[in-house]
Amino acid sequence: MGGTVPRRRTGIVSRVTIAPDPNPATLSWAVRLLRAEAVALGLVAAWLIWADLTADTVDLTSALLVTGFAVAAAVGLWALGGALAARKAGARAPAIVLQLMLLPIGWYMIQGGLGWLGVPLMALGVGVSALLVSPPTTRALGLG
Repeated sequence: MGGTVPRRRTGIVSRVTIAPDPNPATLSWAVRLLRAEAVALGLVAAWLIWADLTADTVDLTSALLVTGFAVAAAVGLWALGGALAARKAGARAPAIVLQLMLLPIGWYMIQGGLGWLGVPLMALGVGVSALLVSPPTTRALGLG
């Protein structure tokens, strides 16, 4: 009887295949770069706090606003990186907006003679935005 009896089906559930790449490289790199930006901006914020505390004369309101903006942006970038790592689709648009904000910042740095810093910042903004809108990232976030 070996092989002559039809094999019985063992249930109503069909086989499920898991995507071969559950975390695409584009999403992983976007998260890494967002977190790196958050760390870099956190270091700038720490320097601003030190400068605020050791300055001889300070316009306190302006100093606190600039420092607070740097701290908030660092925390926001870190949180967006975490949300994207957890595949929260709603985090993609704010992350892209923050990356596109690097374009005017980089442009004004170039105009001010800091092209060595402005050009890489602009490239970073465009690069991370491209990673966030790439098809593998879009599929991983359930948007496409």
